[in-house]
Amino acid sequence: MRKIFLSLCGLWWGVGFLYAQTQLPAPYPSSKFEQLGTMLPTPNTYRTADGSPGPDYWQQKADYKIQVSLNESDHSVQGTETITYYNNSPTPLAYLWLQLDQNLFDKDSDTHKTETLNPADSLNISFMRWVFASNSEGGYKVGNVRDVNGKPLKCTINKTMMRIDLPTALPAKGGKISFSLDWSYKIPEQRKYGGRGGKEYFPKDGNTLYEMAQWFPRLAVYGDATGWQNKQFLGNGEFALTFGDYEVAITVPADHIVASTGELQNATQVLSATHIERLKKAETATEPVIIQTQQEAEVAEKSKATATKTWIYKAKNVRDFAWASSRKFVWDAMRIDLAGKKVWAMSYYPKEGNPLWGQYSTQVVAHTLRVYSRYTIDYPYPVAISVHGSVFGMEYPMISFNGGRPEPDGTITNFTRNAMVGVIIHEVGHNFFPMIINSDERQWTWMDEGLNSFCEYLTEMELKDMPWAKKDYGEKGFPSRRGPAKNITDYMSGNPKGLVPIMVNSEQILQFGNNAYGKPATALNILRETIMGRELFDFAFKQYSQKWAFKHPEPADFFRTMEDASAVDLDWFWRGWFYTTEPCDISLENVRLTLIADKKNQGTAQASPFLTQYYKPEQVEKQRKTLAALGIEFTKADEEALSAGKFFYTLHFKNVGGLIMPVIFQINYEDGTKEIVRIPAEIWRKNVNEVHKTIITQKPAISFQLDPLEETADIQLNNNSFPRKNIEKFEEFKDK
Repeated sequence: MRKIFLSLCGLWWGVGFLYAQTQLPAPYPSSKFEQLGTMLPTPNTYRTADGSPGPDYWQQKADYKIQVSLNESDHSVQGTETITYYNNSPTPLAYLWLQLDQNLFDKDSDTHKTETLNPADSLNISFMRWVFASNSEGGYKVGNVRDVNGKPLKCTINKTMMRIDLPTALPAKGGKISFSLDWSYKIPEQRKYGGRGGKEYFPKDGNTLYEMAQWFPRLAVYGDATGWQNKQFLGNGEFALTFGDYEVAITVPADHIVASTGELQNATQVLSATHIERLKKAETATEPVIIQTQQEAEVAEKSKATATKTWIYKAKNVRDFAWASSRKFVWDAMRIDLAGKKVWAMSYYPKEGNPLWGQYSTQVVAHTLRVYSRYTIDYPYPVAISVHGSVFGMEYPMISFNGGRPEPDGTITNFTRNAMVGVIIHEVGHNFFPMIINSDERQWTWMDEGLNSFCEYLTEMELKDMPWAKKDYGEKGFPSRRGPAKNITDYMSGNPKGLVPIMVNSEQILQFGNNAYGKPATALNILRETIMGRELFDFAFKQYSQKWAFKHPEPADFFRTMEDASAVDLDWFWRGWFYTTEPCDISLENVRLTLIADKKNQGTAQASPFLTQYYKPEQVEKQRKTLAALGIEFTKADEEALSAGKFFYTLHFKNVGGLIMPVIFQINYEDGTKEIVRIPAEIWRKNVNEVHKTIITQKPAISFQLDPLEETADIQLNNNSFPRKNIEKFEEFKDK
C-alpha cells in the first residue's frame, strides 16, 4: 500500500512539475535575475566577497630615479634610469617585465602590421597616419641594462614589452632589486602620427611644444589577479602600472618652462625671482595668478637659448610620470583648500590658447578637484595641472594634456569652449580613475573611462553654479555628451554587428567612445538616479573609491562593493548592461479599466478611452463572505479600497528590447493633473517577456506614458504611450 501511495505521489508530482514547466516562457524567465556566480572570480583572501581588498592583499612597488635630456635640435630625448623593484608577492620572481610603449611608433610594430584601413573606403587621417608610420623612425633604443654593480643583465625585447632575466630569483614577500638602463628615441610629431604625447611645431614663431608621455621604460604590473600584465600595447588599451616614488631630473633649453608630475625641488635655480614672487601671491589668491605672462612668453619665442637648465621633480606614490616643456608657455596658478589641505591648480598654454585658456583652464581644474573629491576621495596630491598642446586629451598623475584652441583671430565658438571645458574636467578627473583608483586599462577601459565619464557628468552639472562660468552656462547648464540616458539610445539601437558588451578587452571594443565611455557612464547615472537613489549610490560609490585608492581593483571588486554597501542586488543590472548588448525597449501594449459598478459611474465605460469592465457590488459581497468563512474580515480601509469610487487600471507591458529595466510611467488624469509611478525591475523576475500591473487611482485617467523623463535609455518612444495615435479600436486585453 505504501508503494502504491508513493507511486501516486510521484505521478502527481511529475504531472505538477510538467504543468509548471508549460507555464514558463522560454527561455527560463529568471535567467536574467540569476546571480553572476561563476562569471565573477571566486572570492579569496586577496579579494573578498564584499568587494574589499582581503587580509592577504598585496601589490608590488617600483621606485625610479631618472635623468633625461631634451635635444631640441633633433627633437629627441636621451635618458638613464635606475629602478628599484620590491617583490611583495608570495611568489619568487625569476624575471621582470617592462613596458616599452614608444615601440608603438616603430614601423614594424603590430599596430602598424594589423591595421585594416582601406583607402578605397576613405582617404582619412587614420589612413594617412598609417602611411606615415611605414617610414617612422620611432621606437626605443635601449641599452646598457645592468645591476647596481654594473654587471650586464640579460634582456629580451618582445615588441612593446621587455623581459629582464634575473641572475637569481627575487625572493617573495620582501625581495628587492635595483637595476639601471639607458634609452633614447625620436619624439614623434603628434598631429602627424597620433598618440598620447609628442611635439607640436608652430611655424609662425619657429618654436616647438613638447608633451612627454610614455617616455621611459616602465614596470608592468604583477598582481594577484593575472600575474604579469602581458597584453601588448596596440593603441587602445592603455596602461597597467605599478605605484612608486619618483625623482626625475629634466634637462631642457634654459628658456623653457617645464610642467611636470610632482613637486619642483629646485625652484630658485630654474625660476626667476619674479616667478617665485608671483607664486607666493598665488598661494592665497582667490583667482588664478599669472606666473609667466603672455608677453614674457612672446619675448622668449624670439630667441632660442643654447644653455640648459635641469628641473628636478619628486613625486610620491604615483603610478606614472609625465611632463611638458616649451619656451612658449604662459603659466597661471592658484592654490585651493581641499579638506584642510592646500593644493595647487595650474595651467600651462601657448599664446594660441588665449583668451580661452586664461579665462577657464585653472578654474576648471579647481572645480574638478572639488567635485570629484566629494564623490570619491579627497585629492591626495599637491598639484593638478592642465597643459594645452596638440594632444586633445590625455591624463597622468598630477598633469593632463588638453585641447580646445580659439580660432587664429581669437574667436571662441561655443563648440570649442565646451570641448575645452569638458576635456579638462575629464582628464583632470582621471587623477582619480585610474591614477589613484588604479584599474587595469589594458584590459578594462570602462573601469577608468566609464567611471570617470560618469563623474565628469556630475562635475559638468555643477558648472552652472560657478560664478566664473555663469555667463556661459548659468542659464541652460553645460551640454553634456555622456551621462544622460537619452544620449546613448542611438548607440544602443544600432546594428548589432557593430556592438560588443562593455565587458570585453580594450583592443576588441567597437565604437570606442560609446562603448567604454558613454554606455558605462549612462549605466551609473541610471543606477544613481533611477534604480538605487542618490543616497545609496553615493555611499556605495565612495566606499569603492576609498577601498581601492592606491590599489588595483578588478571589475568584480566594483560590482560587489556597490551591492554590499547598498543592500541592492544588482546582478541583473550588471548582466544586462555590462555583459550583453541588449537595448531597453519596453512597450505599453494595452490598458484595461476595471470598476466596481454603481449608479455614479455607469457612464464611465462610454467616456473612458480604455476597454472597461465592471464588477457588480454583489460580486464583491460574495468574495467578502468567502473570506469571512476563512476568518478574514474586511477592515474599514479594505471597504474603502473596494468602493465604487476607485479606478483599477491594468497595464500590459512587453519587453521588446530584452534589457531588464524598471517600469516607469506617467498617468495623465482627466482633470489635467499628472502622476509618475515607479516599479522596480524585479517586476520582470517571473516573466522577462511581458507583465501586467494593476494600479488603483482616485480619479479617471485619459492616457499613460512610459518613461516620461527619458531616464531608462528606452530606444523606441513610439510604443510608450496608450492610447496610441491612429488606433481607433484596441485589441481586447487577455490575461496571461
